[in-house]
Amino acid sequence: MTAVNSHGGLVGTEPLRVLLVEDDPGDAFLVEELLRESEPAVSITLARTLREALELFDAKVQCILVDLALPDAQGLDTLRQVLAKAPGTAVLVLTGLSDVQLGVAVVSAGAQDYLVKQDVDGALLTRAIRYAIERKRADESEKQLVEARAVSRENSRLERGLLPVPILNDVTLRHHARYRPGRARALLGGDFYDTVETGDGSVHMVIGDVSGHGADEASLGVRLRMAWRTLVLAGLGGETLLGTLDAVLRHERWSEEIFTTLCMLTIAPDRRSAEVYRAGHPRPLFFDSSGVHVFPDEPSGPGLGLLPECEWPTCRIELGESWALMLYTDGLIEGCIGDGNERLDLEGLVSLAEVARGRGDHGFGLIDGLISEAERLNGGVLSDDLAVLLMSRGDGR
Repeated sequence: MTAVNSHGGLVGTEPLRVLLVEDDPGDAFLVEELLRESEPAVSITLARTLREALELFDAKVQCILVDLALPDAQGLDTLRQVLAKAPGTAVLVLTGLSDVQLGVAVVSAGAQDYLVKQDVDGALLTRAIRYAIERKRADESEKQLVEARAVSRENSRLERGLLPVPILNDVTLRHHARYRPGRARALLGGDFYDTVETGDGSVHMVIGDVSGHGADEASLGVRLRMAWRTLVLAGLGGETLLGTLDAVLRHERWSEEIFTTLCMLTIAPDRRSAEVYRAGHPRPLFFDSSGVHVFPDEPSGPGLGLLPECEWPTCRIELGESWALMLYTDGLIEGCIGDGNERLDLEGLVSLAEVARGRGDHGFGLIDGLISEAERLNGGVLSDDLAVLLMSRGDGR
């Protein structure tokens, strides 16, 4: 709480730095004496014209006391020029005219207060300046908050628009996805995923993870996803698609250290088999009536952007009639278990998945249950970007 000293001034606050714009020497002397009476440490810079005031102003000035009748400016035009020069500084109009309408006009124009010279003493003037400074700070904070909220809403709309909408016409398939960036208050991270059904009835799925965290990685992830979708719709697939995506990454990245892990899966038109390509990415999970299975570790290839002229061999998986396929990024399995440094890893995820399937979890319930359990074991929210993509058919759900 701010206290009042024996002169009526405010104590426990920083010394005042005031720019006084006054052409009358007597009035200027009076204002300086009034201020120093209750605020001995006040720093006062005197300007006798508007031009001089604009030249003398600097960012350290906390408050400008301005008379509206100056040799080179009159009335509200004086105030407008001062406000334009110092939009973040408190401004008090100090005049010899007792005019209520003028007082309303100057406050409406942007001044913090309107004072009549003959009606103020040192304590009143000091308090008026202090309060004006605090009101200005509050106004600026509110303005910045409103602007930040507007920018945040705009960014959220932009990021939400960049999240994928699957192209999927087969009503026998169920598609579920969860996406959560590691960055606070963000909607996008460096992870990405997409699903596209092409004209021949094949369903293509991809999930990827750009190395690093931040807005640049999120931007690159969006570009890679859009490039992948374009290439799929253009009829490319397999190693040809991955080689082209590798070239896109090399052209778009800002450093040679940036790479991307990726898993791409193509479900056959009869839905009974799938071809899987892995580029340094964690192995997907496969659910059927017999339990939870992990895709083979081999064959696979390196992450995109790591080695020139790579090969990414395919692995064919028989799915059967009813099944579920889950692709995910390493944010799901890199959380810790308990207080040590042991990670959940693939083995732990399989154990959690088996328990979840035993309860009959499926769809979003399965995904959200796995994420919740991983967080419980981690002792808190998982810090890395996280994406999970689940496709199912029949009783595999």
